[in-house]
Amino acid sequence: MKRIFLVLMLVTFVFSCKNENKEVGEQAEIAQETSNDEQDISYSSFGKEINDADALSAKRMATHFESMTIGDSIETKMIAKVDEVCQAKGCWMKVDLENGEQVMVKFKDYGFFMPKDIAGREVVLNGKAFVNEVPVEEQRHYAEDAGKSAEDIAKITEPKKTFSFVADGVLLKED
Repeated sequence: MKRIFLVLMLVTFVFSCKNENKEVGEQAEIAQETSNDEQDISYSSFGKEINDADALSAKRMATHFESMTIGDSIETKMIAKVDEVCQAKGCWMKVDLENGEQVMVKFKDYGFFMPKDIAGREVVLNGKAFVNEVPVEEQRHYAEDAGKSAEDIAKITEPKKTFSFVADGVLLKED
């Protein structure tokens, strides 16, 4: 009886180890495929060292912004395409949410700036997303930095609810 019990335990042990090794092997394959995909993408890094893991798409981030009210904020990471960059210093940029809206991105403590010629390129942003109301004077300042005409700047007459982001780190996708 003891022999049968030992043989049964040994068989169970052998089969359970084979299944576990198979699962570990499958997980290793998935991890290798993921890392191969990540190796194909190269980035220039600005500010705090970050990676692109777990970054939300611009579309997904748009749904988060839509559900937020003025004063709400979340710590997040997102991927988006750059629409505009401050042409004075590169001290802010606007990114596209793919729903007709933009996010105004500033850099934490003005600790770093972005190149001025990156419109149309993809970035990964890490930091705090929030909704706020931008006063007329500040909107005019940004319009001036963006090189807007005096006529366009004069048309800014009301505070505006905006989607904002303070980034502590940015990855700029290489072409």
